[in-house]
Amino acid sequence: MGLFDVGGKFKPRNVAGVKNTRFIEPHDCEEIDEWRVKYDNAVKLAHDIGPLPLNFRAFILLDGKFIFGDFLEALIVNNDWVCEELTVSTLSMSQDNIDSLKNLVKGGYLKSLNIIISHYYFATERAGLMPYMYDQLDIDDKLQVAVASVHTKIAMIRTVCGKKIIIHGSANLRTSSNIEQIVVEHTPSLFDFCAEVHHSIIDKHKTINKPVRRNALWQAVLAEQGNRIESGNTTPTKQQHQGETPSKATSSFKAGA
Repeated sequence: MGLFDVGGKFKPRNVAGVKNTRFIEPHDCEEIDEWRVKYDNAVKLAHDIGPLPLNFRAFILLDGKFIFGDFLEALIVNNDWVCEELTVSTLSMSQDNIDSLKNLVKGGYLKSLNIIISHYYFATERAGLMPYMYDQLDIDDKLQVAVASVHTKIAMIRTVCGKKIIIHGSANLRTSSNIEQIVVEHTPSLFDFCAEVHHSIIDKHKTINKPVRRNALWQAVLAEQGNRIESGNTTPTKQQHQGETPSKATSSFKAGA
């Protein structure tokens, strides 16, 4: 079946119970079985695109068997990129997508992973894939998840070697059995614009409390002590007196809460 073949030539049919109308009933869409969704499609595309030199851009039409999430893994692994940051904004994702991202984290390809997911997905998967996402991807404090009213499908890859790759289009991370389109490009100016927008979303709608790093904590202690000296109050705080350090913050997310 061709890419744009939706069931053969259209033929006049009865529409809404009315016979011999001038309208054409669309053919049923073909449902794609899970076993027919092949990771090889993503690997082949990543191989064909190559290392994405500066100002590279490719417009790509995808059939319903393609999984965008697999393409991210294939592109990063195929080029052996270590990523300072991978930020993904998507309406929805599957368990396979989560497992694919875990492969990148466990494989040492990602130093930081940001996921922006829709309120709709969070509500429908609150007791399902959301707890699974936190459990599988919250590794070494590399994960941040933001939940917001988003419908964007954008992935931003910033590599240690200085590349700023942005991938955008109609495709969510998982397969949809629909023809989709994506643009893959190495355009730093567009990357920076989208990164600024999406980091503002993350800052406002993040769901994971991050621990205060040692340097930042110590600077805060010094500043507090300086303020106390200036005000004439030099009594050490309980934390300073006992040499305690704050415990690592954890997410307050509760499945089904």
